[in-house]
Amino acid sequence: MKQLVIIIAIALIWGCKEDKPAEPSIADTMKTYTIEQMMDNEAIGGSSFSPDKSKILLSSNRSGIYNMYTVPVSGGELTPITESDSSSVFAISYFPNDERMLFRMDGNGDEIYHIYVRDTDGSHKDLTPYEGARASFYGWTDDKKSFLFSSNKRDARYTDLYEMDLETFSPKMLYQNNDGYFLGGLSDDKKYLPLIKPVNTNDSDLFLYDMENKSMVKINSQQSANSPEDFSPDGKSLYYTTDANGEFAQLMKYNIAEKTSEKVMERDWDIMGSYFTENGTYQVTYINEDAKNAIEILEVATGNIIDLPSTDNMDITNVGFSDDEKMMTFYAGGSHTPSNLYVFNIENRKQTKLTDVLNEDIQAQDLVNAEVIRYNSFDGLEIPAIYYKPHQASKDNKVPALVWVHGGPGGQSRQGFSSLIQYMVNHGYAVLAVNNRGSSGYGKTFYQMDDLNHGDKDLKDCVAGKDWLAKQLEIDGEKIGIIGGSYGGYMTMAALTYTPEEFDVGVNLFGVTNWIRTLRSIPAWWEAQKEALYLELGDPNSADSVRLRAISPLFHTEKVTKPLIVLQGAKDPRVLQVESDEIVAGVRKNGVPVEYVLFEDEGHGFVKKENQIEAYSKVLEFLETHLKEDAGTPISDGKTTEIQAETK
Repeated sequence: MKQLVIIIAIALIWGCKEDKPAEPSIADTMKTYTIEQMMDNEAIGGSSFSPDKSKILLSSNRSGIYNMYTVPVSGGELTPITESDSSSVFAISYFPNDERMLFRMDGNGDEIYHIYVRDTDGSHKDLTPYEGARASFYGWTDDKKSFLFSSNKRDARYTDLYEMDLETFSPKMLYQNNDGYFLGGLSDDKKYLPLIKPVNTNDSDLFLYDMENKSMVKINSQQSANSPEDFSPDGKSLYYTTDANGEFAQLMKYNIAEKTSEKVMERDWDIMGSYFTENGTYQVTYINEDAKNAIEILEVATGNIIDLPSTDNMDITNVGFSDDEKMMTFYAGGSHTPSNLYVFNIENRKQTKLTDVLNEDIQAQDLVNAEVIRYNSFDGLEIPAIYYKPHQASKDNKVPALVWVHGGPGGQSRQGFSSLIQYMVNHGYAVLAVNNRGSSGYGKTFYQMDDLNHGDKDLKDCVAGKDWLAKQLEIDGEKIGIIGGSYGGYMTMAALTYTPEEFDVGVNLFGVTNWIRTLRSIPAWWEAQKEALYLELGDPNSADSVRLRAISPLFHTEKVTKPLIVLQGAKDPRVLQVESDEIVAGVRKNGVPVEYVLFEDEGHGFVKKENQIEAYSKVLEFLETHLKEDAGTPISDGKTTEIQAETK
């Protein structure tokens, strides 16, 4: 009898559990956001300590374009320092001993950057006012009385090294670059300058130039990828990365006097960079770990790896140190959240959050955390990819999807935050960001697999990504499109041209469509890598032009049968506006739905919020019409929409 009572009691308990209503899922409670709300997530960058360590200088696009701001180290409101309403302003650094600031600007995306000083009275001055020449900051000198910068003002093809005196703002040339080298960072004693000579898009030769006796020694002994990182605090060694000894880049130490190299660090992924803090107390090393940053900070004296600050379900993506090495800034974020800036007191391990960049209208749980997946391509090669699955997607609620292709060639889709991707996912589109063969981050063999083969096997990897999506229970396999920018835009057009039945729509963001013209019109300042590009893609002035024409969608537009939207910046120096003009005109002749969005005040990518809102709202409208509703309809009545965005 007692046993029967227990059984009845258990049954009643389970019955109660079964009758209890299920907890609502994110899909039940999530909100759908407008593009204005999604683009109102703030984007920030940079982190320079003021000389007294009371403030941090950074860049933010909260005004609609990037401007400079300061924020107290103790936390508080951001104070605007510049109020540009045209060209974006990007902070470089506080001056070492006073509160003057350096920043850079270009002309609405033309990539002709100039370096400016912002004085303490609020006035500013162009320190590199050389017509048509671009300048890059190369760091403060050891005595803090000048800074180093590069410029191609002498010869548009070559970048020379200069020193700018902080009192007179008069530049002095330190190294005249007549042979198309990339410049490394000058040693603190100004005696040694690393020089990089590209061999191809993966491999380069590394040299160490003696500024005193004008001699030069080659550091690498075999063809490999080589990159100078930093000199040791005592100035006796140069640290550099190389993939000479394996698939991935290792950290090496070159002993200058002995002219010998030794391995310092090796991981299962590429070591992307390494540097010493101001006084040599710490060495910071970045590793590209499966498409996201991993950071190791070594305490040089002990050889111990210090513990990074704790973050809640976020990755630390970047760090910086104060000159006295007692404080550290870091960015923390992920694919599901934009990165915020923090300051960390190394002595007492107190951390302070300085920014809150997620729009307060957005519920954090509504954003999607991406998953790294891998699938087999047509030939069995394993392809890594990053999968964004909408919360509302399920086997009972199948959603359309997009294959996302990164820029490059040789780029990488990474596990970072993208407002555009989250916007599309929030509206019920799954996104698979593929890292097709030829992508960086997965070993040098994988990186070189698309050389002289663009539009073929790399495209087949994207088609295989589409096939992987179609097999997922939550995906509507009849509604899959392709999207990408720059090289990814090329892949979009290649997909619609050479595999016209595979994808249902294409979104071409400033993509190459005529490789012959693009390779002949690359900016003058790319001279150092021009031959390397030709080795990977083909020389447009040789017999390679036959193959380049064959893989250029512009010459085969009659094959395009699926709806297309093209977005372009008129100031783009890399992919000229004519590329998009002509592909739109060509596809239009087929009676295919085509939309064209052109911004007069943007370059290679859209940085102004007003333009981003216009661009990405048009993308979603296009997808809602031609993918979510009408996928599979190949030819329309020839309706074409063209939008000329006004100069803002």
